[in-house]
Amino acid sequence: MARHGLDAEAKKGLTLIAPPLLYALAVLAAPLLTILTYSFLKDGYLEVIAEFTWGNYAQVLTDPIVRTIMLRSLIVAAMVTLVTVLLAFPIAYYVSFMVRPERKSMWLFLITIPFWTSYLIRVFLWKVILGYNGVINSTLTGLGIIDEPLTFILYNVNSIVLTLAHAYAPFAILPIFVALEKIDRSLLEAGRDLGESRAMTFWRVTLPLAMPGVIAATLIVFIPTIGDYVTPELIGGGKIPMIANLIQVQMLALDNRPLGSALAVTAMLTVALVSVVFLFLNRRFLRMRQ
Repeated sequence: MARHGLDAEAKKGLTLIAPPLLYALAVLAAPLLTILTYSFLKDGYLEVIAEFTWGNYAQVLTDPIVRTIMLRSLIVAAMVTLVTVLLAFPIAYYVSFMVRPERKSMWLFLITIPFWTSYLIRVFLWKVILGYNGVINSTLTGLGIIDEPLTFILYNVNSIVLTLAHAYAPFAILPIFVALEKIDRSLLEAGRDLGESRAMTFWRVTLPLAMPGVIAATLIVFIPTIGDYVTPELIGGGKIPMIANLIQVQMLALDNRPLGSALAVTAMLTVALVSVVFLFLNRRFLRMRQ
């Protein structure tokens, strides 16, 4: 009877799990397997030839243009992540430690306001702000600070970093805030009672305990920004392509789906490798601090 009851419970569990599992396979595994399969096939004129080849990956690894764009994507994503996390931490710290408990929900509500509009609209707004006749240039010209509109504030790496940092700021603030909220305040009081200054208490107690949130924020920002397509296209003016723009060109403009798929798989593996290295270095850092 007990065995029969366990089997019945197992069947019920499988029944509950099956729909989301099938959905996950349909929306995640199937597209990834399709891209992986295409990456090992040959490209023909307006068609894909079902013949196995390593040529796509050989071209990806040996093409200097691909290496340059991949390196640029990594650098831009790292800059965006660094700027976003460094700006997000003080905000999260202020909301967690300085704001009264009954007002924290209002602050979190304000932080999530950018999500009310689509990502594309926010990118367009930054283009308007940074444009030749945009808000910044119009203001500086109107105040007499400059005679001619500035041309270097748009269509460059700095404008891309600024736009992406603003777009992904809530993704960094929220996990750091959650990690700070979990810190036992009595530990901070104990550090102060032992004669530690506020700065040393932050460095030895608060920061290590908040590192899970910092790590989560870093990965949440880094992974999507390296594959961003819209911002380099609009804010960069198409002059500073990143890996997603190169994949788009191969997939759609040149109709070379095998090479585009190989680029996508290579980008995913690169992101995974960088993320694993970051986690390893962070773990070593925390061990050295203990």
